[in-house]
Amino acid sequence: MIAVTGANGLLGSFILRKLAAENIPAIGLHKVDSDYSHLNDLTNVLWRELEILDPISVEEGIKGATHVIHTAAYVSFNPRLQKKIMDVNIEGTQHLVNACLAQQVKQLIHVSSVAALGRKKEIPNIDETSRWVDSDLNTDYAKSKYLGEVEVWRGAEEGLSVAVINPSVILAPSDWGKSSAQLFHYVWKEKKFYTDNLVNYVDARDVAEVIWQIYSQKISGERFIASGGNIEIKDLFHLIALRFKKKAPSIKIHPRWVNVFARLEELRAQFMGHEPLITRQTAKITKENFRYQNTKATNQLGVSFRKLEETLDWCCNYYLQTYTTNK
Repeated sequence: MIAVTGANGLLGSFILRKLAAENIPAIGLHKVDSDYSHLNDLTNVLWRELEILDPISVEEGIKGATHVIHTAAYVSFNPRLQKKIMDVNIEGTQHLVNACLAQQVKQLIHVSSVAALGRKKEIPNIDETSRWVDSDLNTDYAKSKYLGEVEVWRGAEEGLSVAVINPSVILAPSDWGKSSAQLFHYVWKEKKFYTDNLVNYVDARDVAEVIWQIYSQKISGERFIASGGNIEIKDLFHLIALRFKKKAPSIKIHPRWVNVFARLEELRAQFMGHEPLITRQTAKITKENFRYQNTKATNQLGVSFRKLEETLDWCCNYYLQTYTTNK
């Protein structure tokens, strides 16, 4: 049986559906009081609550699992949430690694992020051989995912079979007030401004396929980047706007004003109780264009990443059907 943390989340739900398609029973681990009704059609899932910062809860959660897929994370670039980001992504991963070791789990597949590979201005192309370097281009979230990986590799040194996957920006139909789904909401609201930066993207279903291949091929001690490609954010907004029949953002923010815009966005998000689309930390990244290579996942795992157009059709059709009456 495979335990999946964050099982009802943006990625976890598609991993559960992949396991269901392969007739693999699963333990769906979710936060207390979180909603998993969108997965009620899955009959081979044993649902359990999980408090990732409680080591006893983690041990109870994965009890009976032969494999664990760790997708639970706190995804935020809000500097006000630094402690929570670090606690969940580092300490939470530490608890899970310890529980896997104690219960002699056969394999832990850890979902990290391309952000954990680090960024250097002089190295725009990043693959699995890239190593973390301290840089002001690394956000708190990036640091938390890197240090979470350190815990995973520590588990490997203590005898745990591990594999790591580093996805880029995961696109999927979801609550568009959260995570990457905010990109679609931004266009839907016909916002006017955009920054000059590159977006590396991947379809959630392709990430689930990478994870499935790692599991089914019994791969251990390796990492894989999951990225479908990259696109200028202006062009991404344009493609989304076409599908929504909306006006795309058309006013480019001059680089000298990006920090000011980011500060205003942080204040707006704080007032509205939302995640900011851009912060002063992520504003630094807009000045650089990094590209994440998927050659290893394609060649070694045989994964064929979907075209962006297919992913956008999938996502936008969902939002059109779900939110047409809620403009």
